[in-house]
Amino acid sequence: MVHPFDLKTAVLAKHAQHIVLIHFPIALFITAVAFDLMAHWTKRRSLADAAYYNLLVAALSTIPVLATGILAWQFQLEGRKLKGILLLHLIFACASSLMIWLVWWVNFRARRRTEALPGYRFPIELLAVVLVALTAHIGGFLSGVNTPG
Repeated sequence: MVHPFDLKTAVLAKHAQHIVLIHFPIALFITAVAFDLMAHWTKRRSLADAAYYNLLVAALSTIPVLATGILAWQFQLEGRKLKGILLLHLIFACASSLMIWLVWWVNFRARRRTEALPGYRFPIELLAVVLVALTAHIGGFLSGVNTPG
């Protein structure tokens, strides 16, 4: 039996890093969108700053998440061609990452130019949240979390 606090097993597992790391960009991005909405409603600069920095860290954290996902594919499936739900998860994951970076870039550009954030960011943020949620849902099936029984 594997000990639950065995660091060697946790760090060197063929797929564990991806499953652990994925929660960071998901939580940071959804929190950033919530902060952005609250900042818009309350006109508080501190909430806008919190949203921006959450977006920045969410975007940056997609890099190791994508890398560990690709490594998990290589280790678990030995690089075989992806199909079905795994291919769909990879496509949605890439699209989600691009959307997170797009939302960050819209905020970054507005900050750099010291102008107000554009109103079109809300539909982009909503689409990105839905895409992230769908990607996570599909990933849950792959990890066994969303399977019956």
